[in-house]
Amino acid sequence: MSHGPKITQLPTQQRILLANQHLTLLPQRALFWEEKRYLLLADMHLGKAGHFRKHGSPIPAAVHWKDLVVLGTLIETYKPSKVIILGDLFHSALNNEWLDFAQWMQQYSPLPFVLVKGNHDMLPEEAYALEQLSVEPESWAIDPFLLTHQPLVEPTPQRGGWRFPKSNTAPEALYNLAGHIHPGAVLGIGLGQSAQMPCFFFGPNTGLLPAFGQFTGCVRMNITTNDQVYGVVSERSIIRVV
Repeated sequence: MSHGPKITQLPTQQRILLANQHLTLLPQRALFWEEKRYLLLADMHLGKAGHFRKHGSPIPAAVHWKDLVVLGTLIETYKPSKVIILGDLFHSALNNEWLDFAQWMQQYSPLPFVLVKGNHDMLPEEAYALEQLSVEPESWAIDPFLLTHQPLVEPTPQRGGWRFPKSNTAPEALYNLAGHIHPGAVLGIGLGQSAQMPCFFFGPNTGLLPAFGQFTGCVRMNITTNDQVYGVVSERSIIRVV
C-alpha cells in the first residue's frame, strides 16, 4: 500500500522558475531570488527559546544562535544585496535574544535587512530602530511578487492537510510569497511508515516558505497536482514531492 506522495531525490539546492523569476531553494529553509540577489526567509521566531525558559521549560540558551549561524553562512555564501524576513522574526516580549540579533547583524553592515511584520512581531517600535533594519507593516510589493507574512488567502484544515481555496489571487495579479503557515509535507518512507518535514509550497497564486527557525514545527499541507512542493530533509538535502 502506498503511503504519501512519490518522491524524487534532488540536489542540495533546487533552482526553479516562478513568475518568470529564478529562485534557488535552499535546504536551510531560505530562498535566493537571483535577479534581485535577495535572500528571503520567514518565521525565525528568535526569542521563543528564551520565552519558554522564562516559563520553566529547559530549552538550551544556544538554540537561537544556531539560527543566526546558519543565516550568517547563507549571507557569506550568496552575498545578497538584501535580506528579507517574511514575518515572525521575533517571537515574544523583548529579551536578550533580540539584543543578540542586533549585535549579530552589525557584523554584516551595511547589508540591509527588511522585516515584513508578522503576528508575533510586537516589540516596541523603538526596538526596531536599528541602522540596518527597515520594517514593512503588512506587505511589500516587488514585481512580480507581493511579500507578506500571512498569505492573503489562508489555507484551512481539511482531510489530508491544510488546503487553499480553489481560487485565491493576489492584488494586481502579483504572486503572493508568504510565511506564517509553517508548511510541511508527509512522505512515505517504506514499510508502511511516513515522515513529515518542512517544505516549500508553491500553489497557482501563493507560495509558502518553511519556517526558518529550528525551534518551530510544521503543519501538513494538502498537495494537489497544481502545486510544486519541495521537502527539506536536512540542511543538506531537498526532495521534490511529486
